[in-house]
Amino acid sequence: MTYIILLFGIFIIFAGTVLIVRPDYIIDHFTKYGDSFSLHFFAVLVRVILGIAFLIGASGSKYPLILQIFGWLSISAALVLSVIGREKFKSLIKWTIKITPLFQRLMGFFAILLGCFFIYAVI
Repeated sequence: MTYIILLFGIFIIFAGTVLIVRPDYIIDHFTKYGDSFSLHFFAVLVRVILGIAFLIGASGSKYPLILQIFGWLSISAALVLSVIGREKFKSLIKWTIKITPLFQRLMGFFAILLGCFFIYAVI
């Protein structure tokens, strides 16, 4: 599970960097695939997998309580995304698309910090 958390940290750093450098790249993907069932399904599935990885990998990390919290938050988010239905998920994606580029870049910065934390927590 440590490897999943490590890979997720690397992915978050990469995604955060893309958000800072070219936020339109990610927003274009949300615009293109926001209505698809596969994005909704993928969003739920990834959160479940990450939640389980955080919960199992927490005990071997430097910050077990924090990783457990992230694990439960991830599983809770998966549950919420499952329950809200397709239309509300589409609305959430549309709301995300409308976020200003400045705020997107700020989110990218915090994503990089979070990714670095996850990597540090498990190495």
